[in-house]
Amino acid sequence: MSLVKLSIKGISYSQTQNGAYALILNEVDGERKLPIVIGAFEAQSIAIALEKEIKPPRPLTHDLFKNFAERFDIVVKQVIIHKLVDGVFYSSIICERDKIEEIIDARTSDAIALAIRFNAPIFTYKNILDKAGIFLKANPLETDTPNEMDDILSNPETFGSTESNESGSTYSNHTLQELNELLEQAVEHEDYEKAAKIRDEISKRES
Repeated sequence: MSLVKLSIKGISYSQTQNGAYALILNEVDGERKLPIVIGAFEAQSIAIALEKEIKPPRPLTHDLFKNFAERFDIVVKQVIIHKLVDGVFYSSIICERDKIEEIIDARTSDAIALAIRFNAPIFTYKNILDKAGIFLKANPLETDTPNEMDDILSNPETFGSTESNESGSTYSNHTLQELNELLEQAVEHEDYEKAAKIRDEISKRES
């Protein structure tokens, strides 16, 4: 199976699930996006790693892992999102020590937080992106650094803030055509967390 390289577009706050965030990954040589719902702590850790100006006074968990790994000459070579089951992404961290390669199972959010710190590339398999990627039509007005993402990444203190917890919608009663229309609307409004849930429902029916 062929690997597809991904880059990090940013993080957006979940509009429907309190304390959750959507991590948005871009297909490097394409226009699809891969939204992954992650928790507040992991979102904060990823955002701090992306924002080079922010230095926490004490090492975060992922910083501690990096310091530990470097002390013992362990290098993270790459991260691969290798499986998608019932809407849950599974990842592997490819490490190397003394020219011996090891594969470590990890949550995708943790794997990406470490990949950023080690400047390691992030990949997924083509069949996963075909199934779970959201295709966006080319938009000349779209920029690589949307203001919404900039606001979140530059203000880590907003992580974990209390917002209204809107009950999650169920899409099981919608037709496939309605789901595709809802998906298109969610993507248009950049509500990637909602889009991810709709995409999962569509994937279940097409599998």
